[in-house]
Amino acid sequence: MARVDFWDDPNAPFPTSIVPSVTAVVVRDGHLLLIHKVDNDRWALPGGGVDRGESAVHAAVRETAEETGLDVEVTGLVGVYTDPRHVMRYDDGEVRQQFSVCFRAEPIGGSLRPQPGETSAARWVPVNDLAALDIHPSMRMRIDDGLAWRPGTPARFT
Repeated sequence: MARVDFWDDPNAPFPTSIVPSVTAVVVRDGHLLLIHKVDNDRWALPGGGVDRGESAVHAAVRETAEETGLDVEVTGLVGVYTDPRHVMRYDDGEVRQQFSVCFRAEPIGGSLRPQPGETSAARWVPVNDLAALDIHPSMRMRIDDGLAWRPGTPARFT
């Protein structure tokens, strides 16, 4: 399903839903774990919707495994991103208002691979190479916050 992001756009459609979602900032040896999303053709942190009956932490672990093949352990809360000026329109007509909880996580196992149909690539990207990638500004904010995060750092709330 295709997706178009609107951020601070006065012509953006009005949201029809809010779906809690999660992302995970996973760093190893100066490299950041990223996925290339099929729905909007951009690079992003692994993540997705929180399913009924699961916690946000479990969703972050599950989504990272599904989208990248890697098992992770959540180590902290980076932030909660709920900017109502960021909406996503899907080709089925749904328009979601952003509601994303971003975690920091450490890799603990698994084998790197993309998730067919959802991600066209899963890669360890050198942090110094991020500027060359097509990353939505709201995702880049989470990445920057996650890279700056250290244990004891206060979470960001937007």
